[in-house]
Amino acid sequence: MSTKGKPERVGQVVEQVGHVVEHAGHAVGQTVEGIGAYIRSQRELADVSMRQLARTAGVSNPYLSQIERGLRKPSAEILQQIAKGLRISAEALYVRAGILDERPASVVTDAVLADPTLTERQKQVLLDIYATFRREIDTVPGPTDKE
Repeated sequence: MSTKGKPERVGQVVEQVGHVVEHAGHAVGQTVEGIGAYIRSQRELADVSMRQLARTAGVSNPYLSQIERGLRKPSAEILQQIAKGLRISAEALYVRAGILDERPASVVTDAVLADPTLTERQKQVLLDIYATFRREIDTVPGPTDKE
């Protein structure tokens, strides 16, 4: 049994694994930068200062700055607090951060999520009820042509 080609193949595999790891690290970095940029744009659109949002979200000003610059990846809990401070959907931040998969959009879902008068909890309850009704409708047999 020859071992001439084995070190070369091992080297190739190690190189391929290195590329995969590098690509994954780059993707994570883009997600962190993306969520930070999104938070900054939402904060600016809401005309909220960084200091105000940091206070409302219960984080330090430097920490929020690091999040916005893509240097820190916030936890789901911090994202929820930031969403609350910006009066936007926590779900939108979770999707941006890669914590949740994006749900298929619907007119009802979009309207509930866009309503600034509802709390995050109220939005979630309404969406859960709506999803339950939709599941019931999907499992009920439709009318038959035999009458």
